[in-house]
Amino acid sequence: MSTTADQAAEIVREAGVVEPERDSEEEKRPTQAAQLVAIARERYHLVASTDGRLYGVPVDGPNVVQSLRGEGGLRARLAKLYNEETKGSVPSQGALASAVTVLMGIAQSGDPVPVGLRVARHGESIVIDLGTADGRCVVVRPREWRIEAKSPVLFRRSGLTSPMVTPVKSSAGHGFDLLRGLLNIDEDGFRTLVAWLVAACFPDIPHPVLAFKGEQGTGKSTAARMAVNLVDPSPAPLRSAPRDIKQWGVTASASWTVCLDNISSIQPWLSDTLCKAVTGDGVVERALFTDDDVTVMSFRRVIAMTSIDAGALAGDLAERLLLLELQPVPPELRKTDAEVNERYEKAQPAILGALLDLLGHVLAELPTVHVERLPRMADFARILAAIDRITEWNTFDVYMSASVNIAADALDGDPFGQAVRDLAYRSGSWTGTALDMLACVPPPDPRPRNWPVDATRAGGRIKRLAPLLRSVGITVDDTKKQPSGNRSRLYTLTCETPRK
Repeated sequence: MSTTADQAAEIVREAGVVEPERDSEEEKRPTQAAQLVAIARERYHLVASTDGRLYGVPVDGPNVVQSLRGEGGLRARLAKLYNEETKGSVPSQGALASAVTVLMGIAQSGDPVPVGLRVARHGESIVIDLGTADGRCVVVRPREWRIEAKSPVLFRRSGLTSPMVTPVKSSAGHGFDLLRGLLNIDEDGFRTLVAWLVAACFPDIPHPVLAFKGEQGTGKSTAARMAVNLVDPSPAPLRSAPRDIKQWGVTASASWTVCLDNISSIQPWLSDTLCKAVTGDGVVERALFTDDDVTVMSFRRVIAMTSIDAGALAGDLAERLLLLELQPVPPELRKTDAEVNERYEKAQPAILGALLDLLGHVLAELPTVHVERLPRMADFARILAAIDRITEWNTFDVYMSASVNIAADALDGDPFGQAVRDLAYRSGSWTGTALDMLACVPPPDPRPRNWPVDATRAGGRIKRLAPLLRSVGITVDDTKKQPSGNRSRLYTLTCETPRK
């Protein structure tokens, strides 16, 4: 229902918005703020998303939301509409601020609604925002997909959202053959990459961190850029490592897929943050100009990176890693960036079509997929099992084998982890307190910087190492305490295959 300027003026007054006094002639006309509110309510539905963001949704337009906060978004559009309706008048900044304040209150009065970023669920379907100005999308249902003129769900966009190519249907496997010809990777690695790209279209599951590894000149950055631009094209598909959590929160909240390029080491805070972003993370800060309110940026993201050394990873991140090793490109097969980009751009529509075909079949197959022993990334593992059933590949076994190797590499890169592993191998079964363990595994000389200095820190490290140790056949049980004395926690290491 549209709102007249008089009704809008009443809303503004009820909201307590103070406007400058006007003379009698001006009293006959609605204020600028009232006119702006009327324009907004006539042309936009006002909503709050489930994460607390406030938006306007065009009544007659694509289901792409416009933010109510900030200088851009709906505020800028209202100024333009006001200028057009008044034949050249420009609203004051005060009137715009007052109108937006009222509109925010209206948006907050309704129940929150889900707003997707590039991908979203809609019943049994997955909807992918093509990022085009007309609001087209791809709706993927079990065993089929099609392009629709208007999305059935709401999407938001940011400065990092670029339009996707329009996918095309082609003969079975043709799109994957085109992608295979662009990457210098073995067959197992390629199939695992395809599975990761399909899984990246699922908005409601944790995704393993895709890491492209290889020596200089193997095309890691090129491969990562191709992968990201297939599922979430961006003007900046590759980014440097963030300086701090705040910068990470701003960057990650603006795009569905985040790829960090040329990462040689990962600080502990970033390792923890990446793990949280895989399963669902949030950055909470005090709201501007308030003492008792907060703003929340919450997200689950698809993450990739290049040049990572698994041996330098913390255990919890290593457990969430999908490592793909690229092969050196023979000199006679090297191509210029321009040649590679031209081939990729021509192949993109068919590659995306092939991914959507496979995604539709996975949606149909998943309800009947059962895996006896699920790994940490359980949802991703079920998608692998579904893909293997459809294609007769063996991505699940490849992923599970690679996970064991990554865990072993991560332990090799952690001196304390190596010492605990070797203690379990020597003993077969060992029980003691964290202080006892420090006595059994003296630090090497020189002492590593991250070697635990007391029982408290040693206990924390054992807890974090438990998943990696379990991957190499060593279980950690910390459920018991000493029967007497200070009743310190007991740690039991049990090795399935003791070694000397």
